[in-house]
Amino acid sequence: MSAAYEAFRALHQGPGAFIMPNPWDGASALLLKRAGFQALATTSLGIAFAMGRPDGTAEISRAEAIANAELVIRLTGLPVNGDLEDGFGPSAEDCVATVEASIAAGLAGLGIEDTTANPDAPIHEFDHAVARIRAAAKAAKGRILLTARTDNFLQGRPDLDDTIRRLVAFAECGAEALYAPGLPDMDAIEKVARAVAPVPLNVVFGPRSGPVPLARLAAAGVRRVSLGGALYRHAMGALTQAAERLKAGEFDFMGDAVTSREVTDLVTEARRMQQGKPST
Repeated sequence: MSAAYEAFRALHQGPGAFIMPNPWDGASALLLKRAGFQALATTSLGIAFAMGRPDGTAEISRAEAIANAELVIRLTGLPVNGDLEDGFGPSAEDCVATVEASIAAGLAGLGIEDTTANPDAPIHEFDHAVARIRAAAKAAKGRILLTARTDNFLQGRPDLDDTIRRLVAFAECGAEALYAPGLPDMDAIEKVARAVAPVPLNVVFGPRSGPVPLARLAAAGVRRVSLGGALYRHAMGALTQAAERLKAGEFDFMGDAVTSREVTDLVTEARRMQQGKPST
């Protein structure tokens, strides 16, 4: 049992809920570490968009996704959860291979979802989805924290009963955390949390009806809040606004920017820690 896995698992067992933000590169990871977050997660959207590829279409390889997670681990030393999409293949064996590769890379956790990357049939049939998670959970047990995820609500299947059915089955297979992004409102979140308790439930931000405070999510039974690609999209929003100011011939967009010195200092300190040198 790795120290990273133990630390990550302990966060899920503590009181209330914790936030697990999603960096997409070295600088964003170090800035989030500086902000004081205790665990980080990768973002398939951030990786794909940074490479000029669409998200959710199986265009990012297992090796690319895990290399991104390794970078975050190496720089921050924090527990890192890998957003590893569908496990990089349709079969249970593909999911097991992703679990094993994640463990070898030092990840504390990983998520596997029930998507297919096939727009005509975007979600695996129930029995196959469960078999995939069962195999992944067996490989993960005691070694890495497996989050099992159903994307019904993201894939145009707003079926709360089936979503709960899937999550409960995933928990019975041994998943240590559960995730159903895109739930419509707090009532749906509360129903899911009650149905899967005591297995920790992750939500992204909160309900689609609008953001709510962390305390309200915790009171509803949520244990972990991730942000998916939101921080990447927020950064791209700032870039878009800066571009508009440049088009207007103005250069007044740098007021909230981090300095080169800040990031250089963070990177330099991270490298010193990797080399076992004392902190400056």
